[in-house]
Amino acid sequence: MLCEADTFLNELHKLFERKKKGGTVWVTMKRTNMKPRKGRKQYTQEYQCLIRATDGKKKISTAVSQSEYPKFQASYGLILRAQM
Repeated sequence: MLCEADTFLNELHKLFERKKKGGTVWVTMKRTNMKPRKGRKQYTQEYQCLIRATDGKKKISTAVSQSEYPKFQASYGLILRAQM
């Protein structure tokens, strides 16, 4: 489920809280230009950061543009530090 950055951060916090007693949350990040699959015309020239998180049951993801990334990274860092 691709969601907005703020929604993603809230859902990520909930994932960490559910797995606090035991379990794992996997987070992956990669650079992408959101290249469409065959037949789709929506294509951006600017690279974005695609962030995905899962606990094995629930999957969440978001795409963050270059201009929004520093703000996102600060909030993301706070969540990670609080959960470690």
